[in-house]
Amino acid sequence: MLYHLLIPLGGPFNVFKYITFRSACAMMTALALCYVVYPWFIQWMRRQKMEQIIRAEGPKEHLENKVGTPTMGGVVMLGGLAVSTLLWARLDEPLPWLVLTVTLACGAIGFVDDWKKVMEKSSDGLAGRWKILGQVLTGLIVFGGAYVTGIMDATFHVPFYKHAVFDLAHLWEGAPALLGWVYVIWGIFLITAWSNAVNLTDGLDGLAIGTTITSAGTFAVLAYVAGHTEFAAYLHIPYIAGAGEIAVFCMALLGAGLAFLWYNCYPAQVFMGDVGSLAIGGALGSMSVFIKQELLLAVVGGVFVMEAASVTLQVLWYKRTKKRIFLMAPIHHHFEKLGWGEPKIIVRFWIISGLLALVALSTLKLR
Repeated sequence: MLYHLLIPLGGPFNVFKYITFRSACAMMTALALCYVVYPWFIQWMRRQKMEQIIRAEGPKEHLENKVGTPTMGGVVMLGGLAVSTLLWARLDEPLPWLVLTVTLACGAIGFVDDWKKVMEKSSDGLAGRWKILGQVLTGLIVFGGAYVTGIMDATFHVPFYKHAVFDLAHLWEGAPALLGWVYVIWGIFLITAWSNAVNLTDGLDGLAIGTTITSAGTFAVLAYVAGHTEFAAYLHIPYIAGAGEIAVFCMALLGAGLAFLWYNCYPAQVFMGDVGSLAIGGALGSMSVFIKQELLLAVVGGVFVMEAASVTLQVLWYKRTKKRIFLMAPIHHHFEKLGWGEPKIIVRFWIISGLLALVALSTLKLR
């Protein structure tokens, strides 16, 4: 919004033309807003007894140490993210609107889930089928609309190669429109998968948000170069008009995440809840689709992949053999069972996330 208000004034306000400047401002705005609001929010949630419901089947240390901690901290984080994005992004570009829509829609699903848990004093929450239905409808509306209007095409880009591009809409000339919708389905799958992967990772203080911060920072770089004609051509990555504005969103997410981490680091004063984790997963999945870096997200978000894979493997193996691969899934609980302290697990997973982010960025020169 500030871009449209101040650019016409010219002079020193021309600095608002630069995505790097607005991205930095978006990060600081989201950080400041969330940092100021969280103390009030935490106290209010404590008075209302809006506390995290700890699963009885989880590690016993969680029942001893985490009971009574306010939840739904993702509400403040999403509020700061939305306000900052709307202030600093160009509102005449559709991509930040679309990513923000997916993020808030997934956050709304998580909010309903969290609300049911705290009201019913149960860890059950919203049934899984309703979560998935909401994510599917969100993806169908956003990606379907983007495809029909031409904002998003149906090209699939393979990283690490210069010209590995598959245009799904033209693989079979007999039904181009039908195959194009395959890419829409792919996008729906991604926001559903990533929402649940981040949700599974959110089990230790600061684990999910720390990994989110490195992922958001990495995608800020990827979005910026994807929206820059010269950088995109030099690095042999797809040029996406308006993708640079997603970098503003990413930095706002990074700033909101830093503020949340201040209060969520061990021992946590507040948990993000599903309203935060589902929203973050939706944001990452939708960004990867719009800038054509879906496969690279699997590298950047390798910690999320590892957490989700551990649960999938555990369930499938147990159904087949009645034995467990891990002492407990997701895998961070496995290390807790091995006797690792919670801070040690968190910091080591952060290190892995940072290294994966560096690997992802270094692949830009492999094309």
